[in-house]
Amino acid sequence: MRRARLGEPGTAWLFLAPALLLLAGMLLYPILYTAWVSVSDFDLASFQPSGWVGWRHYEAVLRDPGFLDSLRVTGVYLVIALPLQMVLGFAIAFLLNVAWRGRGVLRALFLIPMVVAPVVAGGVWRMLLDPLWGVVNYALGLVGVGPVEWIGDPTLAMVSLIVIDTWRWTPFVVLIASAGIMALPGDVYEAAKSDGAGRWAILRRITLPLLVPVMAAAFVVRWLGAVKMFDIALAATRGGPGNSTNVINLYIYEKGFRSLEFGSASSMATIVLVLTMLITFVLFRVTRRLENRW
Repeated sequence: MRRARLGEPGTAWLFLAPALLLLAGMLLYPILYTAWVSVSDFDLASFQPSGWVGWRHYEAVLRDPGFLDSLRVTGVYLVIALPLQMVLGFAIAFLLNVAWRGRGVLRALFLIPMVVAPVVAGGVWRMLLDPLWGVVNYALGLVGVGPVEWIGDPTLAMVSLIVIDTWRWTPFVVLIASAGIMALPGDVYEAAKSDGAGRWAILRRITLPLLVPVMAAAFVVRWLGAVKMFDIALAATRGGPGNSTNVINLYIYEKGFRSLEFGSASSMATIVLVLTMLITFVLFRVTRRLENRW
């Protein structure tokens, strides 16, 4: 009997099938179930979606001022935190790339914030920023400043949230940037030095253009992580004071698991998912153009 041959693509899909089925069960099913709950009347007695309500939850969500305000808060956080982390991450990576004694130890120390659990990081920083017993206010008091309401003031609470998130995730950007810098071709720099190019000229005309794809990839990856901000805000500020740090995922959590409005929470989650996919698609298109240009 002649053996059936799948060919290289068929063999690849055959070996990928178990992983794809696992991903479909763990990722696709929760997304579809959330979309189903968003258009259904959720019965708390049976804890199951019961009747079809159409777009009623979506209409209520789009008229909800709390949802719109949480989107605004999330937008403020993203617009400030992401560029700050990118600039600090690549600047620190450049410094760590220079040969000097002890840089290996410093590289290892920079990874510590990244491996700390977000809830632990938020809780520890909440104690550090405590207006009465915190170390930060104690240090400021030694120079005659304070006490500062880091968590109690709406503006400073957002600043504190951005600082905590930057402290935790800048090492991740440093890691990506360091890998990109070490992968740069050395012959290009040797040719530039032979032509008499200075450090700033090499940085501006060679290093930064070569790192544009790495920067774009790091920004997209960090964007996908930052849009899920929840645990640090819950542990550090609990969305307060007022709603000044009530990011969208924290607001969805409060609606779903505190107010038990699962239909509205599922609608919000679906809207956020669609917005995230659209913005990510735009970022990928921009990234592709930057790679083709440079």
